[in-house]
Amino acid sequence: MSNADTRFVYVACGDAIEARHIGRVLVEERLIACANVVDGMASIYWWRGAVEEAEEVVLIAKTRSDLVPTLMERIKALHSYDVPGIVVLPIVQGNPDFLTWIAAETEGAVL
Repeated sequence: MSNADTRFVYVACGDAIEARHIGRVLVEERLIACANVVDGMASIYWWRGAVEEAEEVVLIAKTRSDLVPTLMERIKALHSYDVPGIVVLPIVQGNPDFLTWIAAETEGAVL
């Protein structure tokens, strides 16, 4: 697997329970190889004409680029937000063994 085929997917979640649930479902469905849940993020943002502040949890998923469209739809279906913050980033460089592992663990994904 080349670096060009792998992605980090950043997802802002309302709480750790939601982030863990989404992460587990995505791993079980083989849409991602791994999910990291990072608690304690403070967010400041515009929403419906006002500046808001909230505590959120970051979910970072590792996947293949060809799974991204299905993955994004699945996250939106599982997420509690009207407009989930989902950003996909290319993996520019990484441990070749790790990239191979991502490919192997997502082979059984149902598209």
